[in-house]
Amino acid sequence: MNRKRTAVVAGVVLVGVAGAGAAVVIHQRTSASAHQAAPETPAATAAVVSTDVSRRQTVSGALGRSGAYTVIAPGPGTLTWLPAVGDVIGRGKPAYEVDGKPVVLLFGDRPPWRQFQSGMIDGVDVQQLEDNLRALGYGAGLTVDQHFSSATYWAIRRWQKDSGLSVTGTIPLGQVVFVAGTVRVAGSDQRTGASVGPGATVERGTSEQRAITVQVSADVLSRIKVGDSVVATLPDGSLKPGTITVVGAVSQQQQQNNGGSGGQPTASVVITLTGDIGNVLEDAQVQVGITIEAHHDVLAVPIPALRALPHAEYEVLVSDAAQNRHVTVKVGIFDQVAGLVEVSGSGLAAGQRVAVPGET
Repeated sequence: MNRKRTAVVAGVVLVGVAGAGAAVVIHQRTSASAHQAAPETPAATAAVVSTDVSRRQTVSGALGRSGAYTVIAPGPGTLTWLPAVGDVIGRGKPAYEVDGKPVVLLFGDRPPWRQFQSGMIDGVDVQQLEDNLRALGYGAGLTVDQHFSSATYWAIRRWQKDSGLSVTGTIPLGQVVFVAGTVRVAGSDQRTGASVGPGATVERGTSEQRAITVQVSADVLSRIKVGDSVVATLPDGSLKPGTITVVGAVSQQQQQNNGGSGGQPTASVVITLTGDIGNVLEDAQVQVGITIEAHHDVLAVPIPALRALPHAEYEVLVSDAAQNRHVTVKVGIFDQVAGLVEVSGSGLAAGQRVAVPGET
């Protein structure tokens, strides 16, 4: 009595990914003869690869800018000019103007607290100034250290001349302001004509780097760290790689419920994107795939190459030169971004070709 081969039918298996459901189409074999060699040649194949695969949780976030900078007045005076919202102030450019004179933005973590001049006591502020002078192109003969030398004096004079400032070789308190980096102006706490004193916040801003801020739950927070890679899906559907740059502290979200309060602990996570993202609007909503589990140097095949068998087992169809072989595999992580699934099985090796239904 002849044994009739049953047809291969398409079945849909839903593979649960924490935080993001993913529909995966897997061919299902229902016949007892499923493991016999198939004489047909598959229409398309793909390589078995040795690679890294990741399971990700998808969270929503808002596109903005990284960093939060404040420009604080080091000296007194009347504000006579302020930059507009959206202006970008780089090293050596005016941050604002007092009494008709520019206050120049330089890079550094220490605010100025004294006048820079010959004979001053050595200090980290001197080194910070000299580092900026060199970066601006006035480092000839200048040793960047904590000592104000004659080379420092002459470098200041050259910088002042080129910047249209009074050429004195000294920098009075209030002529420069130090900020951590380039500032994209987001707003000002002052108006032109106002009098400001030392310590007053003149303007606020961010860096130029596009970044995404997301809120993650405490359980996800325990699996991530600064430096981890993520994948962001922009509003146009394009994928962009990113890196976690800031992980905030866990806070309790308060929710009013019949006069009570409670909530899910969350933390703010800032993600810096890599490369140009075009003209995506500020505050646009994006989806971020945060890696919560990763396996390295494992075998993987395209997800559609996976075929379902009875009893929750799976196989792939290996296309050898002589014939096609059905290889039962154990399934690991589904990497939805890469479109790969981790597999392992006897007789399966990197470089082999497997059938991929629907591929062209």
